[in-house]
Amino acid sequence: MNAIARNIEERTLSYSEAIREAMSLAMDADPTVILMGEDIGVYGGAFQVTLDLVDKYGTDRVMDTPISELGGAGVAVGAALTGLKPIFEFQFSDFAALAMEQIVNQAAKLRYMLGGEASVPVVFRMPAGSGTGAAAQHSQSLEAWFGHVPGLKVVQPSTPEDAKGLLLAALADPDPVLIFEHKLLYKMKGHVPEGHYTVPIGKAAVRRQGKDLTIVASSIMVHRALEAAERLAADGKDVEVIDLRSVRPIDRDTILASVRKTGKLMVVYEGVKSYGVGAEISAMVAESDAFDFLDAPILRLGGAEAPVPYNPDLERASVPQVDTIEAAARRLLGGEV
Repeated sequence: MNAIARNIEERTLSYSEAIREAMSLAMDADPTVILMGEDIGVYGGAFQVTLDLVDKYGTDRVMDTPISELGGAGVAVGAALTGLKPIFEFQFSDFAALAMEQIVNQAAKLRYMLGGEASVPVVFRMPAGSGTGAAAQHSQSLEAWFGHVPGLKVVQPSTPEDAKGLLLAALADPDPVLIFEHKLLYKMKGHVPEGHYTVPIGKAAVRRQGKDLTIVASSIMVHRALEAAERLAADGKDVEVIDLRSVRPIDRDTILASVRKTGKLMVVYEGVKSYGVGAEISAMVAESDAFDFLDAPILRLGGAEAPVPYNPDLERASVPQVDTIEAAARRLLGGEV
């Protein structure tokens, strides 16, 4: 995870500290911003992201909700319709399955169904991903589920700077935004500018320039792809790494421009390989003029077709790691399918 961190300048925060700072800045500036979720008050949230915010803003603005994801998400959607800007934290993104009615059938569709007369400016924070030994019901990467739904925006910050900037951008958006925060990134430190700023939703970042192969990655996979790219550079292989940042909308222009330059594409993501983000990006490229620039098949490197195991060795084997990304890139660069 050190490839991006090498560019740290001056002020450094952890990923979770950056999220907390974003929430605090927003709450200071706008009294309509409120926090909701299970155990986010005195306990500070399942991953201690909200920490002492209840002491600063009180229980009227930092609200512990009952253990009912459907009920809590429904209250957040209703609050957004009345003019508030709720940030609702799921303890684990997996638990959003219990709130699909409110997210998919209500939040995503009400602005459309009401002819634009109302909007639903709610932000859902989703701790996601494997690597903590939390097993099958607490370790999934479900961003592709929600990316399928018109009316939702879905982002995956990979750095502390983006974690803060994307959250502030989400709060300024009139539509519901889901932020998938990888649990292994919460302690990662990096440069975070002071004050209020936003990272545009729908804009990818080129984290490493290259000419031989494009790797499009998201969340923690960005850091693993960067490490794999450094290993490949030792053998003279020049890999470009694009941080997707936004699953919906996807930055089509940045990806296609890179593919036209390198002629090879690999998409790396933690969610199950089938029907995932990699499939959407692959189809997008195949349906564009960039397809004519490809000199090798597109390679998807995603999670295993199985629930995430509890056993730590099996858990690691179920999602792409630096070694597997490097090996797959070598095969693609070598002309192997």
